[in-house]
Amino acid sequence: VEVGGTVGDIEGLPFLEAIRQMRKDVGRENVLYIHLTLLPYIVPTGELKTKPTQHSVKELRSIGIQPDVIVCRSDYPMDDALKDKIALFCDVKPQAVIPLATVDTIYEVPLILEEAGLGEFIVEQLSLSGQDPDLAAWRELVEEIKRPKEKLKVGIVGKYVELIDAYISVREALYHAGLYHKCDIDIHWISSEDLEKGRALEQLAQVDGIVVPGGFGYRGIEGKIVAARYARENKVPYLGLCLGMQVMVIELARHALNSDEPNSTEFDIATRYPVIDLMPEQQAVSAMGGTMRLGIYPCHLVSGTRAAAAYGQEVVNERHRHRFEFNNAYRDILAQAGLILSGLSPDRRLVEIVEVGDHPWMVGTQFHPEFKSRPNRPHPLFRDFIAAVKERQNSKEGR
Repeated sequence: VEVGGTVGDIEGLPFLEAIRQMRKDVGRENVLYIHLTLLPYIVPTGELKTKPTQHSVKELRSIGIQPDVIVCRSDYPMDDALKDKIALFCDVKPQAVIPLATVDTIYEVPLILEEAGLGEFIVEQLSLSGQDPDLAAWRELVEEIKRPKEKLKVGIVGKYVELIDAYISVREALYHAGLYHKCDIDIHWISSEDLEKGRALEQLAQVDGIVVPGGFGYRGIEGKIVAARYARENKVPYLGLCLGMQVMVIELARHALNSDEPNSTEFDIATRYPVIDLMPEQQAVSAMGGTMRLGIYPCHLVSGTRAAAAYGQEVVNERHRHRFEFNNAYRDILAQAGLILSGLSPDRRLVEIVEVGDHPWMVGTQFHPEFKSRPNRPHPLFRDFIAAVKERQNSKEGR
């Protein structure tokens, strides 16, 4: 269980009370409290201060929680004297004070925690049977991250780009795929609202791959359609996720029908060409969230497609969070325009993956593949997307 925020925040109190009671319910020997604190660095005196940590532990004690382990975040390494001080005033064992100074990559953190003895301490305190972990592959991963590599420029087009953590899963999935191909991913954050207003077009020209992630609402949607059109017309590798797939379908429909009217009923309820719509059985549902398709669902892949080549299997399971679907009434029209339906639900009623046939790599998914990507196991679609980006950049540079 992870409880975020700061000790004392009113919104966190119910959760702190819950984990306090948890120890009582399941037994003290079955629960371990780990407290993450910050040791601020005072520049004029050149020292790390422990007072905020002491105060935070005091606040935790006041609600009945005594930390068993204190992990100390800092911008500079802490010495043994500071560890002993924290152990003394916070009433924990010296080996339970774990230093965690700032590092180059977050993936180095597990190695630091293991070297500091956190894993061994947890096993001992909870009376678990454990064995020394084999972290050789993880160490190699960290070393690979630190090695200089060629850079690939990828644009993420969204309306929340000012707060890039809104797309943290997409960002990390791109980094994972970059690691696989021994490339650094240079992400260009492109505002869909700027594209909508005719700005930022030059930013699309600077990248060799475009990702349009998920989202809700009309704001910035036309800018995302601009990005999809640019990718299709200029043969730029494109990966559309959830809404990113839907705008890809809308854009191709507008091109095929030579009309600006094709749309999603999410954005235009009266559109003449509702290429994206609620499923018929959902249209009468009025309960909040009642039309949400949420969770893991199977997807059957069509052989000979880019999706099937990426996964290397016939059936995959992916995570969904959406309300609107590809409108099956437009399957034939869009197929004639070059759209390939490469992933379908088991009953073939729902379109899960689409591709543009005459494009180097333009794929959209109704699900969220970014949620299943891992540093040492990049998602197949992100992996192949980055391969296409790399191929495009190399061809431009004459390699």
